Amino acid sequence: MEYVYAVLLLHAAKKEINEENVKKVLEAAGIAVDDVRLKALVAAVKEINIDEVIKSAAVAPAVAPAVAPAGAAPAQQPAEEKKEEEEEKKEE
Repeated sequence: MEYVYAVLLLHAAKKEINEENVKKVLEAAGIAVDDVRLKALVAAVKEINIDEVIKSAAVAPAVAPAVAPAGAAPAQQPAEEKKEEEEEKKEE
């Protein structure tokens, strides 16, 4: 992910996105650079319009699940019901 951040930082600074510049950003952040990943990322980024990707990502709606996921905690009981249960336990 730090490689993508480096590309975005260079893009925001209006700098050329190439292996040398991305490597400089990563090294400045103290990250050990994997040359294979670096080459693959720079090659992939040349094929996309970063501004369009950012714009489409900012507009994409977030979809919330309609159903609680399996294993979700049960809903909490109202305070009155809890008191009643505690009183019943005390009576026993």
